[in-house]
Amino acid sequence: MTIPTYADVVAAAGRIQGHAHRTPVLTSRTANEELGAEIFFKAENLQRMGAFKFRGAFNALSRFSEAQRKAGVVAFSSGNHAQAIALSAKLMGIPATIIMPQDAPASKIAATRGYGGNVVTYDRYTEDREAIGRKLAREQGMTLIPPYDHADVIAGQGTAAKELFEEVGELDYFFVCLGGGGLLGGSALATRALAPKCKLYGVEPEAGNDGQLSFRSGSIVHIDTPKTIADGAQTQHLGSLTFPIIRRDVDDVLTVSDAELVDAMRFFAARMKIVVEPTGCLGFAAARKMKDQLRGKRVGVLISGGNVDIERFAALLA
Repeated sequence: MTIPTYADVVAAAGRIQGHAHRTPVLTSRTANEELGAEIFFKAENLQRMGAFKFRGAFNALSRFSEAQRKAGVVAFSSGNHAQAIALSAKLMGIPATIIMPQDAPASKIAATRGYGGNVVTYDRYTEDREAIGRKLAREQGMTLIPPYDHADVIAGQGTAAKELFEEVGELDYFFVCLGGGGLLGGSALATRALAPKCKLYGVEPEAGNDGQLSFRSGSIVHIDTPKTIADGAQTQHLGSLTFPIIRRDVDDVLTVSDAELVDAMRFFAARMKIVVEPTGCLGFAAARKMKDQLRGKRVGVLISGGNVDIERFAALLA
């Protein structure tokens, strides 16, 4: 599979039109005053199934042949890609098997099953989800769609950034959550095409800085599964497709602490009246740390999702 281009993002936008929500761009006077900048939040927590992942999943499944649709799809995910594949498959009448960690948020497992997905659980600390996925695909003839290292997935995720730039114009800075790199890779393709001078930053949890290590060393670094509240960014490495895009088009990869994520969650809930999961707070948490550099600038922040158990959400903010 070849590395996607911005033309693939444009094609993906056509495929998902009428199926994915064109999510709103939110602003906050309080955020603007705190950072001394003009902040634009692309609210993918208001996307179908609650996260940007629907874009890439729907784009990938829409390209299946009739034989692939009949045989079904298999995917592995901590939650949002799982729900995205399950919902997209349901809309297209494709059988879906989803491999999820047994400690994934209960709401994400329940939602995946609710969308019709057949959930197979595993231990994220002792078992290899990619090996399980390949084995199931091989044995049952299903097509494996990974959560980030797939050209159609990357292109689909890039449509969120494409919409942001189309709505607000060029930006000086853009902060995007980073797990395996599908969202950041797709966003990079859109950014370099639509706002080439924009400073683009990927943001990871401190405990899972494989992307930062990879970016700065020039080769993909593998780490143990990180322990962080940002469950959507508990990846162990970037992908063979996402890494070259990130290395080429991203300005830097930053990290934030779990405590900073909780502070950002509290801000979104209290000041903007929206529920954002910890992973979705990565970009804003990093922007707050860089506020001295952002004064007087136009800044984009991609909120990746809002899928968090309400009890967990309340406990984190308590």
